[in-house]
Amino acid sequence: MTEKRKFLTGLYAVTPADNLLPRLSTLVGLALDGGAKLVQYRNKDAPMPLKRAQAAELLRICRAHGARLIVNDDVWLAIEIGADGVHLGRGDADPVMARQALGPKRLLGVSCYDDIDRAAAAAAAGADYIAIGSVFASPTKPGAIRAPLELITEAKRRAKIPVAAIGGVKLENAPAVLAAGADMVAVVSDLFDAMDIKGRAAAFHKLFANR
Repeated sequence: MTEKRKFLTGLYAVTPADNLLPRLSTLVGLALDGGAKLVQYRNKDAPMPLKRAQAAELLRICRAHGARLIVNDDVWLAIEIGADGVHLGRGDADPVMARQALGPKRLLGVSCYDDIDRAAAAAAAGADYIAIGSVFASPTKPGAIRAPLELITEAKRRAKIPVAAIGGVKLENAPAVLAAGADMVAVVSDLFDAMDIKGRAAAFHKLFANR
């Protein structure tokens, strides 16, 4: 298993949009204490100085836990702070350009929604993983495109790279996602809204113990 690939399995903790830096740092620290090895910093509406400060602090926390930090949408911010990679959605930077800018060592993820052709194209462009979803109804994105679980299986077959299932993933429905072939579960609400974030992260982590 390559150095990058070992982080592309298990719980993928995607941050809530929280503008309070100390609180966000505490939330992410708890998820990391519970076993998360991959964190995506996502705060679309924050001003750039806050994004830069939050991303840099989360990178420091991830480093302390031996985890990796992915920045949502912003290739240049990821490079500026020395993050471990970037995740691109529709309308963000071109994956080919992003791969060239990031170099071979940083991680590149691409949201593919319910589009299998986009998944194959992302892999061809040099993506390290793809995200399929929303696999369930999502409180974070209630109007998101729905992607049936069978698309996870098909995306893995076509793209031949790790697949993250995203959208409405909870501890109780995660086994169905894993059964469909997902390598990662990208979780926002069911993780960071939990009364015991560390315990919830550990419960997700345990689902992957024998994989």
